[in-house]
Amino acid sequence: MSEDFLKVALAAKEAAAELAPLPRAPKDAALRVIADALVARSAEIVQANALDVERARESGTSDYMIDRLRLDEARVAAIAEAVRQVADLPDPVGEVIRGNTLPNGLELRQLRVPLGVIGIIYEGRPNVTVDAAALCLKSGNATLLRGSSSAYESNTVLVKVMQDALAGTEVPAGAVQLVPGLTRDSVKELMRARGLVDVLIPRGGASLINSVVEESTVPVIETGVGNCHVYVDADADQDLAIEILLNSKVQRPSVCNAAETFLVHVAVADAFVPRALAALAAEGVTVHGDARIAAYGEVVPAGEDDFGAEYLSLDIAAAVVDSLEDAVAHIRKYGSGHTDAIVTRSVGASRRFVALVDSAAVAVNASTRFTDGGEFGFGAEIGISTQKLHARGPMGLPELTSTKWVYTGEGHLRTGTGTVVASRGAGDK
Repeated sequence: MSEDFLKVALAAKEAAAELAPLPRAPKDAALRVIADALVARSAEIVQANALDVERARESGTSDYMIDRLRLDEARVAAIAEAVRQVADLPDPVGEVIRGNTLPNGLELRQLRVPLGVIGIIYEGRPNVTVDAAALCLKSGNATLLRGSSSAYESNTVLVKVMQDALAGTEVPAGAVQLVPGLTRDSVKELMRARGLVDVLIPRGGASLINSVVEESTVPVIETGVGNCHVYVDADADQDLAIEILLNSKVQRPSVCNAAETFLVHVAVADAFVPRALAALAAEGVTVHGDARIAAYGEVVPAGEDDFGAEYLSLDIAAAVVDSLEDAVAHIRKYGSGHTDAIVTRSVGASRRFVALVDSAAVAVNASTRFTDGGEFGFGAEIGISTQKLHARGPMGLPELTSTKWVYTGEGHLRTGTGTVVASRGAGDK
């Protein structure tokens, strides 16, 4: 382990111990100071970001990925506002999840507590740097941030702004750390820092997430890629289905909750598919369709890779299915367990779809774009988990905590035959 990494990891661990017992007020105050500092130093942040954007253009990065990378003063202001919104959220630390008095008189409580030091490995988007730091801070955790090299200039300045802001608060400035280095070696150090880092959260494409899950010795909360589906049922309102499909795909195609596949029940294919193809073409979307979709218009022939793809662009796969059950089977085979939607007027069909589709979020007559911590009222999210342990779906503040048990007695002692309460000396009252 390099000295540079060890230095920031130890600083984060020390800061986590100081941060964990802090009440809500100093944490909220620190977050508001960070928000003000981001706005005050937005010109500096945008200037650094311009260097990242220029390098991305020179390397041939797609316009969609550059859009994820780019910051301007309005976007910095929006990031700062998201920090203020986190400050306004309830503090999960100390919440009593359950509790009772046992028959022997012991008072038992299960409390939310911080995880400790959270490592975040993420791609492209520098707003994640601030969102992750704010959520971790509010939930009492220190964070080690390892963004992609494409955003290194932006991330370096953002972390410096946050650390400078924290220096004048009760929150230790070491609670926000940037992992040094631009090579994969620094990522490996973070993944192998068991004992210094309590949990890792990867955010990005499938290759990044798989690499972290497979190679890390630190426990991982797995966020997933977004191969999201819109299924148009036999009893769908077709006007509504067109609007939901377009919003799911086009509103912001470069994010994980954008639709990547639409499925159409054969009973409505003759009426719906030509309309869908025309509407998508008008928005510049390329359709990768199966043979049954191709019968209705010009599409790119779709193969296995197309149905399993997270395009993150103005591309979408499409297929005609014979039943709701076939739609579910397709989603189970190719989906990523992120978000899948049904458009239908049938209560029975919607209930069956919800029961059968095993995804982190299931939408009924609504766009897939709503699977988001902010839209769910959680504030900024750390990511969207598609695993089933600890956290699933948008991960807000509660998902960044663990629990501990606290039991309180009056000298309770466990014996072979039960519980006794220790007697007090004559001077005790």
